[in-house]
Amino acid sequence: MAMSETKNINKTFVNQAIKKAQDYLLGRQSREGFWVGELEADASVTAGYLPLMFFMTRQIDARRRDRVVNYVKSQQQADGSWSTYYGGPGDLSVTIQAYFSLKLAGVSPEEPLMRRARDFILNRGGITRANVFVKIWLALFGQFNWSQIPSLPPEIIFLPNWSYFNIYEFASWSRATIMALSVVLTLKPVCPVPDSAQLSELYAGPEGNQNYSDKGEGLFSWRGFFLLLDQLFKAWEKLSVKPGRRLALRKTEQWIIDHQDADGSWGGIMLPWVYSLFALKSLEYPLDHPVIDKGLKGLEGFIIEDSTTLRLQPAVSPVWDTAWTLLALVETDLDTNHPSLGRAAHWLLKEQIRVGGDWQVKNPKTEPGGWAFEFDNDLYPDIDDTAVVSRALFKTRLAEPEEGHKAGAIRKGLSWVLGMQSNNGGWAAFDRNNNNKILEHIPFADFMTPVDPTSPDVTAHAVELMGLLDSSASSLAKGISYLKHCQQPDGAWYGRWGVNYIYGTGLVLAALRAAGEDMTRDYVQRAASWLISCQNKDGGWGETCQSYERPGTRGVSPSTASQTGWAIIGLVAADRAASRSVRRGIAYLLKTQKEDGSWQEDAYTGTGFPRAFYLKYDLYRIYFPLIALGRYRASLAEKKDKSKTRNGA
Repeated sequence: MAMSETKNINKTFVNQAIKKAQDYLLGRQSREGFWVGELEADASVTAGYLPLMFFMTRQIDARRRDRVVNYVKSQQQADGSWSTYYGGPGDLSVTIQAYFSLKLAGVSPEEPLMRRARDFILNRGGITRANVFVKIWLALFGQFNWSQIPSLPPEIIFLPNWSYFNIYEFASWSRATIMALSVVLTLKPVCPVPDSAQLSELYAGPEGNQNYSDKGEGLFSWRGFFLLLDQLFKAWEKLSVKPGRRLALRKTEQWIIDHQDADGSWGGIMLPWVYSLFALKSLEYPLDHPVIDKGLKGLEGFIIEDSTTLRLQPAVSPVWDTAWTLLALVETDLDTNHPSLGRAAHWLLKEQIRVGGDWQVKNPKTEPGGWAFEFDNDLYPDIDDTAVVSRALFKTRLAEPEEGHKAGAIRKGLSWVLGMQSNNGGWAAFDRNNNNKILEHIPFADFMTPVDPTSPDVTAHAVELMGLLDSSASSLAKGISYLKHCQQPDGAWYGRWGVNYIYGTGLVLAALRAAGEDMTRDYVQRAASWLISCQNKDGGWGETCQSYERPGTRGVSPSTASQTGWAIIGLVAADRAASRSVRRGIAYLLKTQKEDGSWQEDAYTGTGFPRAFYLKYDLYRIYFPLIALGRYRASLAEKKDKSKTRNGA
């Protein structure tokens, strides 16, 4: 198809593209009814599998070792480094973890790839310049001095929930990790590794010469406060008698056990999972203990293995992928009686969480009713998934009496979302009012985001749900006010969980339209104009993870299918469907679609921890372009119908 002329996009080509993408997704549905695409992170996640298994079992399966090595080697960049995202600059901490894993697997340090990695590490200051989590990781294997790592006494579990500092002031992912770390950092276990895996060559100066406190900040700052607190903790650790220590360890141990999910994970994500296993092993839990056994076996559901490589996913996203895929199919007019829609809806209904979780500590009056991201994560439902699942179910028709059951589930989901609104009018991912910014200065914050503040993208999903269901006017007004307040001067909105301003802006514009906002208003059109201003010459849109560190690079990158989809969704919502910009975007999607109905996408367009950890959702490249094509087609049809009405047709 020649796409040089975009004045009149051939509707037949649009329909064909929609049908091909629908067929691609339908072919990927599981028997149970869900969709789940691979969730890819940087090489350190897969590389970490070998040290994890060595620590826990003192042995590594040879077949899996070789496949991990193959994968890690394949991800190395020309300068010897490994990056946090596709095409990004080399990252010191990720590179150290990859290098250590390869050495533990028996790769010779004299191999050219290892020499290049070593040169990269040393040129950037060596191990002492790595983030705190890497130093903890290495200390577990005797490759870094425990004395140079922050202290975290288990006595923090005694702090009452109403106190200014307590474990429930941390984000859900940080809370679960910190509880496990408090055990690890207290017991300071060391798993000796062979001499061939030692890392003394990665110190640019004397080992332990520089520690986490060397950040150049003054004593009279919050970071200075936490460093002083750390010194007090270290003094406490040196006492021969520590009243309450045994009780603190027992209570923390029980907290960890109580928070294990049915699939063996902790929170459905790798970071607290790994450190919870380390903590329990340090407490001398044997391998055949049910908690350890379940935790190790649960990893199998996160592993993707082929004939040459093994990849460990940092999480799995079946609820998220299923909800968006269902929305994409329904919004592109797949036959309402198609069995795939019913199977997906029934599966989602079974996944609704009807029990309490950690979120109730700060929000005890709200009844359960949310959805989580993963298969088994009842303690941590999230607003994003709940809002999108509720929308997808609302737009899907089921036979009676399932329709009544569905309506009840949606009501519970909406009620839970409304109850999770924070005081500033926005929504966070997992908790309400989890915004103690002081915690952002703790020593562990150089990798793991400590708190879960409200964000425009999550708020947009909640606002779009409320607009669709015509719910609480007060909550909706507060949500829209929040969005107006956090709009950037150039018109864009920040995206916490997707990369980045294109994601945030596209979602917010769609939400405002669903909420009945006047889309001709200045702030709306400024956002649309910003999207148009960063469109690429090929008609698509792109943005890299670098925009989290350098906001000036927002909206600047080679085009991707998912980000082009987000931009088109936003522009269509802003009444720009007939614009040349949207036509060029549609032309880009038509031109780049593959014969099997998919789009190629190597970029990471999902976010774990901004500035530190990013994600590539395999199905983003399918369902977001499909939604964009569907909304474009629907918008033109709506415009045509209105024109006929005006002309008396």
